[in-house]
Amino acid sequence: MANLALNLVEAKHGHPERAAVRLDDLLLTYDELDERSARVAGLLAAQGVEPGDRVALLLPNVPQFPILYYGALRAGAVVVPMNPLLKAREIEYYLQDSGARLLFAWETTVAEATKGAEAAEAGHIPVAAAAFDRLLAEQSPQTPVVSRADDDTAVILYTSGTTGKPKGAELTHANLRRNARVTATTLLRLEPGDVVMGCLPLFHSFGQTCGLNAAVDSGACLTLVPRFDPAKALEVIQRDRVTVFEGVPTMYVALLNHPGRGEMDTRSLRLCVSGGAALPAEVLRGFEDAFGCVILEGYGLSETSPVASFNHPDRVRKPGSIGTPIDGVELRLVGPAGDEVPAGEVGEIAIRGHNLMRGYWGNEDATREAIPDGWFRSGDLARQDEDGYFFIVDRKKDLIIRGGYNVYPREVEEVLYEHSAVAEAAVVGLPHPTHGEEVGAAVVRKPGAEATPAELQAFCRERLAAYKYPRHVWLEAALPKTATGKLLRREVVPPEDLLP
Repeated sequence: MANLALNLVEAKHGHPERAAVRLDDLLLTYDELDERSARVAGLLAAQGVEPGDRVALLLPNVPQFPILYYGALRAGAVVVPMNPLLKAREIEYYLQDSGARLLFAWETTVAEATKGAEAAEAGHIPVAAAAFDRLLAEQSPQTPVVSRADDDTAVILYTSGTTGKPKGAELTHANLRRNARVTATTLLRLEPGDVVMGCLPLFHSFGQTCGLNAAVDSGACLTLVPRFDPAKALEVIQRDRVTVFEGVPTMYVALLNHPGRGEMDTRSLRLCVSGGAALPAEVLRGFEDAFGCVILEGYGLSETSPVASFNHPDRVRKPGSIGTPIDGVELRLVGPAGDEVPAGEVGEIAIRGHNLMRGYWGNEDATREAIPDGWFRSGDLARQDEDGYFFIVDRKKDLIIRGGYNVYPREVEEVLYEHSAVAEAAVVGLPHPTHGEEVGAAVVRKPGAEATPAELQAFCRERLAAYKYPRHVWLEAALPKTATGKLLRREVVPPEDLLP
């Protein structure tokens, strides 16, 4: 049996009374997490959910996420994690595209979730802490774990490119089990006594694999922070004696610059890891000096479960590098024709190994384009040094990474085009001192239209998640294009006051 939920069962047998998940004063042991996941499996059976059916989760970092996550996997269902900041139109799309039968939505998301689920004709169950406990208490636990094959899909993570609609990356039970095991044993070197900070979103592959699944694989404790705040993070590190901190660069910037950091005891930290975007060298040095803890940088994508490469703890660390491939994974740099580029030259990162997704859900054309020859094309351009370390130099795609979240220009542009005053729109990333990048939009209005930048921003804000809508909108008479009329985003020049 390859079911990812077996990781929890094995941890329960090995460490039944050890803390598995914590949120402030709420603590679940491995025995309690396993038992509640079994009741979720019973609830799903009562709802008519069968193995292979999709079950969507719209929750922040709360204990109910791992309960539902492992419960759905235990029942043989496929988990579709979703960002709780999504709006109804986005929720509707993910539910329809995945064919999810049921949506579990956190209490603060109920309004948008209800509209999205009803439009997609999917069932939905609101999740509030006390009421959810009562609901589970009424269910008969389904203790046996449904058998699944290595290559059966366990999780569908939605991602996107610069064109078209978001695509669902199918990650198998084998993908996720092996990636979590390699991460836990060779990179984080987790042991049952470790406490892992869970401030990375669990709906995202980074937090899911390196946080939740790696901790459970090792019998360690995951202490949750629903919404990252540097003061709260420092408090939790001190209170719970956190040993492993995982974050994106903006989190390290916030912790380093927090005025109260010197008052908190963070000596329990033994390892920090960073991913999602490049960590500025000065931030890395400043953080390590202030906290006395090494930061290791890594690299991955949703399509690779996600970890593909890392600065390994037992090897030379090179700041600014994404390191070398993890065990069982290969990276190479290729040119447009798929041939490997000569040493020292820039090429696109191509990846293959145990971590590579099964494909994009219901989208064979996109799968063939992404994996034309068994190697996944990442869209990231890099060079490799004489020691085999990879350094990203640019992104082939126009992806914007805002505070560790991916923002896809086409998705924002499509919303702008829905406004009656918009003739053309180009969404680009703008440099930002803490978020890395901010979302900006250049707009050409239709003749005679009078919409203001503030009105266009408000229009987007109502229709997009908070991290997606453009914080800066400006008007242009025309946008740069190729001879064939294709929009040239990279030639869009924002107003001078928006540049560093």
